[in-house]
Amino acid sequence: MTLIDKMCKEAMSLLKDKELYKEEALKEALKNIIRDENDENHIKDCLMQCSLELTSQIEPEWQKIAANYYTIKLREQVKVNRGLKEDENPYCNFYNFITDLTQRGLYGKYIIENYSKEDIEDLEKEIKPERDFLFTYSGINLLAKRYLVQDYTREVLELPQQMFMGIAMHLAIPEKKENRVAWAKRFYNVLSSIKATMATPTMSNARKPFYQLSSCFIDTVDDSLNGIYKSLDNFSKVSKFGGGMGVYIGKVRALGSSIRGFKGASGGVIPWIKLFNDTAVAVDQLGVRNGSISIWLDAWHKDLPEFLQLRTNNGDDRKKAHDIFPGLSYPNLFWKLAEEDIDANWYMMCPHEIRQVKGYSLEDFYGEEWEKRYFDCVNDERIEKRVMSVKDIVRLIIKSASETGTPFAFYRDTVNEMNPNKHKGMIYSSNLCTEIMQNMSAMEIEKTEIKDINGDLIVVEKTKPGDFVVCNLSSMVLGNIDVNSQEEIEYIVETQIRAMDNVIDLNYYSVPFAEITNKKYRAVGLGTSGYHHMLVNNKIHWNSDKHLEFVDKVYEDINYYAIKASMKIAKEKGRYNYFEGSDWDNGEYFELRNYNSDRWNELKAEVKEHGMRNGYLFAVAPNGSTATIAGTSEGIDPVMAKFWLEEKKGSITPKTAPNLSMETFWYYISAYNVDQQLSVKANGVRQRHIDQGQSFNLYITTDFTMRQIMNLYITACKSGVKSIYYVRSKSLSVDDCESCSA
Repeated sequence: MTLIDKMCKEAMSLLKDKELYKEEALKEALKNIIRDENDENHIKDCLMQCSLELTSQIEPEWQKIAANYYTIKLREQVKVNRGLKEDENPYCNFYNFITDLTQRGLYGKYIIENYSKEDIEDLEKEIKPERDFLFTYSGINLLAKRYLVQDYTREVLELPQQMFMGIAMHLAIPEKKENRVAWAKRFYNVLSSIKATMATPTMSNARKPFYQLSSCFIDTVDDSLNGIYKSLDNFSKVSKFGGGMGVYIGKVRALGSSIRGFKGASGGVIPWIKLFNDTAVAVDQLGVRNGSISIWLDAWHKDLPEFLQLRTNNGDDRKKAHDIFPGLSYPNLFWKLAEEDIDANWYMMCPHEIRQVKGYSLEDFYGEEWEKRYFDCVNDERIEKRVMSVKDIVRLIIKSASETGTPFAFYRDTVNEMNPNKHKGMIYSSNLCTEIMQNMSAMEIEKTEIKDINGDLIVVEKTKPGDFVVCNLSSMVLGNIDVNSQEEIEYIVETQIRAMDNVIDLNYYSVPFAEITNKKYRAVGLGTSGYHHMLVNNKIHWNSDKHLEFVDKVYEDINYYAIKASMKIAKEKGRYNYFEGSDWDNGEYFELRNYNSDRWNELKAEVKEHGMRNGYLFAVAPNGSTATIAGTSEGIDPVMAKFWLEEKKGSITPKTAPNLSMETFWYYISAYNVDQQLSVKANGVRQRHIDQGQSFNLYITTDFTMRQIMNLYITACKSGVKSIYYVRSKSLSVDDCESCSA
């Protein structure tokens, strides 16, 4: 059978309306397109045919034809790269495949050490090669180029189902020996059917000798020289191994503040931010891309105006930091004034000066207590203030957002009020993608000692670790599952919570502080991709009230089964260290969210009795790369268009919204045409069920006025939204987060 024959056979098996295509006619058309079977341009020709079919109102199945041909070519190429015979099946002899890659240093030895030959042969029977044809062209192309194991000359050696099984085997290692193979099969089946995806670092690194499996990290910078440089050191180590980072710098003293009593000595936060910026450029993740970092500051910090101009195009370039992503932590008071008294004064102060004068740190409070202390500071003449109207600050915020897509927004009062672990700390800011929200605190370098160890003088630095937050992520692919099936939701959620919990024990930690925090809270972040895809599958228009009702139920179900899964693991393996006194323990978690039905009351009692395995559970990441692999829409975003041409590195690929057809065509709407106010309200509806946050974007056009944009921020504050990621405009190109793609 020729390559064209194979391609036609697979293509015909997938076409929805076979009357539109006759196999012989299709084969003849392909022969005309494919002059040379070794010519890769034929795939692009298939994709361009997709655009022609679309304009003639025929379903764009040529994308699948191109994907199938790519998959067949990939299998043939892998056989050559691995030295297999022409008639050999590259999916056979899984044990030999694993031992070979282990000997070549491409698979970690721990796979062979934890699974017997009999185990691996049993797992081979579970592999379903036909699932290679579930991918779209963009999905299989991305998977082959960035996720499948390659040799040292960049030749692909691994096929998709081998990758999924390798990941599953790695994630199942912490399970008891008698259950390990069963869990590996379960992880494999959920991942390989593309009903869930692990985060990019997990997809890339699980099964390999080096396995940094977490996506993103958050650090709190102490107001000291040692603290600042220690955070810089932490960032460089995280970036070296491919992680992104969020850094809260709100404790650092402002410009003109005193140092050791000398007034006017401090240079403020901007020079330190520039150091983080330069580190992101210098530690460039093996030359693949710059390090990624967001810097967070409180909206009342004295250096706010300069902070808001870090990435804008005008002003003093010596005060710019174009490679960092600024974010602001807002108290509710700010947006309340913006709505009710926009000409009111807003007072910005130095956190160091407040500590000196008042004996407390204003940033350590939230809600009514924060407002009380804020006005206490405002009325204290000993504290120097920088005063601007709320209107002028809002103008600076929106100017920056429209030019650069930033600053990101963090609604700190809502976040901390809903924090299930408020008994053990404070949340100052979020991570690079604004979805991770966990307790934070700065490390303290207590002292440095010189010790004589066997005649050698050793310098020992004693550091009290703070809460260095880690993101362990995965996502349910809502567009690829039946969200109306309680059984399917429960099965997938339970599988993913288990997998992420195991990541905590398996992970390689480039920073020791991250391991300490991760094992105290055992925090995970179950997310969702394919949100718009899901709505369309259920024939729900984005701009409809039914949208809000539907997602309220879906996300409540997901949360219910996530909590239930974590509770069940706690019964088996033990609860997280800080469970006692948490909102999980005292029941406030359920009361704050109005969970009072019979099933919730039963679960509340079980959680009280057995505890929770994970201190944090639910966080919705952007899902850029992994949504492409899953052939679905990104995160909770609407699609950019029903059909578009994607240009990357000089090549143009036609793409469509997921499962676009005449039946689904009218349910898709462009991100720039959706009702942004309704999107914000939908975010608030979902947020009730999400203990952390969501990577939520606003989409604006040149028709938006400053007042309209401001009203979106105000609505978000009033709706219980915890964060806003990018403000995307048609004239603005913004960077996607590679680290947090889940």
